[in-house]
Amino acid sequence: MKPSLLILAAGMASRYGGMKQIESFGPDGETIMDYSIYDAIRAGFGKVVFVIREDFADQFKAIFEPKLKGKIQTVYVYQHLDAHLDGYNRLDSRAKPWGTAHAVLCAQDVIQEPFAVINADDFYGRDAFEKAYQFLSQQCTASNFSIIGYRMEQTLSDHGTVNRGVCSMDNHGNLVGVTERLNISKVDNGVSCADGLEPTHLKMDTIVSMNFWCFHPSVFAYTHRLFKDFLQTRGQEEKSEFFIPLVADKFIHEGEGKVEVIPTSAIWFGVTYKEDAPAVRAGIGQLLQSGEYPAGLWK
Repeated sequence: MKPSLLILAAGMASRYGGMKQIESFGPDGETIMDYSIYDAIRAGFGKVVFVIREDFADQFKAIFEPKLKGKIQTVYVYQHLDAHLDGYNRLDSRAKPWGTAHAVLCAQDVIQEPFAVINADDFYGRDAFEKAYQFLSQQCTASNFSIIGYRMEQTLSDHGTVNRGVCSMDNHGNLVGVTERLNISKVDNGVSCADGLEPTHLKMDTIVSMNFWCFHPSVFAYTHRLFKDFLQTRGQEEKSEFFIPLVADKFIHEGEGKVEVIPTSAIWFGVTYKEDAPAVRAGIGQLLQSGEYPAGLWK
């Protein structure tokens, strides 16, 4: 069975100031997601699952169904606030989604095969999808997950600070943990983190997570158990979030298995800020010129 691609597209882009998930970045109106799906198809993925807001579903499907019909199977799931609460009484005032790991959990009924997870608004590059496909097809098991790792220098913005999950690894290249570092900016000899943690400076080749994970479907049952624990400890916080790195960290430290860190040579583009958009369009334009992508992606 071919692996699936799960795209997290339910979040609101507060810092960006708009719905960057469906903004045009390619010459024919292609979104960043279009390039991810194109890369996934040519790598060999068989299905794409979108996690979206239900009130956005009709608009979203109208954009993607015509271009993807006959090219890859598409499935849509919704991240509802009350999904997987199992009778837990959340705050009536809560409006914020429960986070990326909860979004993954919302897809458990439609994925029975190894799968990759990505953000809708990140451009990951062809090499990343090829390496993910190889891992998911040949090495992924209930005790062996992976994360695609990017060099810090590939992930910075010229228009403001960014937050990045810094990967710590053992001598075998397996993940030990992901530390969220905040307010990262470029300096002459690397990057500076203004978050009160040590070290305050990191090297440009530091491996970071851009939320590109590869999982066995057994992760759903494990995530569900952890979400129940999360609700008991942090469920009454109005803005608490249940993130994928928390699941990976527990998976490792509870002895459930390992998470391989797979470095990629792919070029990453991000649109944290509106000001990042021209650079992303320029980067995609260069890839079009080099022949990496056709000018009309779905023609």
